[in-house]
Amino acid sequence: MRGLLIRSQSGFFTVQTESSLVVCRLRGRLKQGRRTGDIIAVGDWVEISVLDDGTGMIESIEDRRTMFSRMAPTPRGEYQQILIANPDQAIFVFACAEPEPRLRMLDRFLIVAEKAEIPALIVFNKVDLVGMRTARKWFGHYKDIGYSILYTSASTRRGISALHKQLRGKISVFAGPSGVGKSTLLNVIQPNLGLAVKEVSLSSNKGRHTTVVRELFPVVGGGYVADTPGLKALALWDIEPEEVDGYFPELRYLVAECRFSNCTHLHEPDCAVQAAVEDGSVHYERYESYVRLRYGEETDGQDW
Repeated sequence: MRGLLIRSQSGFFTVQTESSLVVCRLRGRLKQGRRTGDIIAVGDWVEISVLDDGTGMIESIEDRRTMFSRMAPTPRGEYQQILIANPDQAIFVFACAEPEPRLRMLDRFLIVAEKAEIPALIVFNKVDLVGMRTARKWFGHYKDIGYSILYTSASTRRGISALHKQLRGKISVFAGPSGVGKSTLLNVIQPNLGLAVKEVSLSSNKGRHTTVVRELFPVVGGGYVADTPGLKALALWDIEPEEVDGYFPELRYLVAECRFSNCTHLHEPDCAVQAAVEDGSVHYERYESYVRLRYGEETDGQDW
């Protein structure tokens, strides 16, 4: 019987089959051999057998199409921790105000999504606090880059139906800073959905000895959502610095046009990246983010 793994806790796995929920254990033979990463993760499609008492055994795990993961160093080498398997999209929620938008964090999230080859949807919430004209002025360059954007407000219900439509039929990962309104948006879409997601997210972040629970929550009309607190802790140390150019869509094709093949895009002559910032085809704030993420430093303060 085929099903989707929607909850993982303490070695017990809840699988949604076509007809029912089955609590399963992992077949012993799947645990054999040297482990360099998580064997199974929420979001995996599995084959199960159902026992006489109604519980099940996971017999096999299908190959993953996509995944959010992070590499953790261990005494035996790096270990791949899978935060969620097979997400169809990553939804990054940031507030237009209250709290002030942290666009460098957003750029870091986008790099993670680019590396994982997972489509990203950016939601700028609380648009009622600044107005649409200001919001488009502040954040419209992300649309120019090619990212999908929604402007939402839980209080006025702006963008709520569009966001719900984006969730239907997909496995969606939500991420964003505290206070931006992720739970409120989900609660407006579906009562108590945001509360349930938030409770699991908080319980997974209470301490090193806390049992980690990962769970997908069903959305009315089809689809699942998950909040992944571990995504915030994804350091870019598992991305090589020279790879960062390729994860900025507006930069990846410019670097080949620089005069020098080892151009740092900071001060060299005939640098295509700096030229693009000067003429406005690359937004200066994205360039600032690139420099900080690539080199860990600010630009020289040039007025772009």
